[in-house]
Amino acid sequence: MTLNKKGFLVLLGITALVIIISALALSLPYGSPLEVVVRLFALYGYLTLSVATMTTPFLKEIPKVFGKTFIKVHHIFAIVGTASATVHPVAYAIQTLDPTVFLPSLRSWYAFWALAGRPALIIIYIALAAALVRRKMQTYWRSIHAMMYVVLFLGIVHANLIGTDFQNPVINTLFNLLFAASIAAFALKRIQRHQLKKRLRSKTDRR
Repeated sequence: MTLNKKGFLVLLGITALVIIISALALSLPYGSPLEVVVRLFALYGYLTLSVATMTTPFLKEIPKVFGKTFIKVHHIFAIVGTASATVHPVAYAIQTLDPTVFLPSLRSWYAFWALAGRPALIIIYIALAAALVRRKMQTYWRSIHAMMYVVLFLGIVHANLIGTDFQNPVINTLFNLLFAASIAAFALKRIQRHQLKKRLRSKTDRR
């Protein structure tokens, strides 16, 4: 199978989003090149992880559009997103010389949510581990892997509260829409599973 026109347009659209996001972020003041890395990779990570979650209701369509299996496409976006989301705090830790940036803040209710990207990063790796050992955890891995939606929630709260680039109304609107689209994909996937179980029960009853 090969990438078709729809797949090309989807990738072109994602590339255009990356360029637009980068240009808008760079239009805001920044103190050092390392700060640019911190900010840009936070945006890239959230974008690609959102795309990864949005692919989940389209198991049959993804291979036709991209010319690769659903798992390969989903994992490419997930891996790129995880790597980018990891670069964000690593670069920030180097910038501030503060290793505690990887630990959730319990100083106050506001601090926890303002720095919600910290627990989000931990959950990303838990969800990733669940996917890697899914054959050994057939009963539970889906529930653990679905924690990626919690990651997106924590990330968008963190960004809305203290994200520098969220001062730009276009970035703010775009990323909140990405979160909404991810939640819509989550709901659609659950509806599909419910309908599948209903059809299977119907077939069983007819027997």
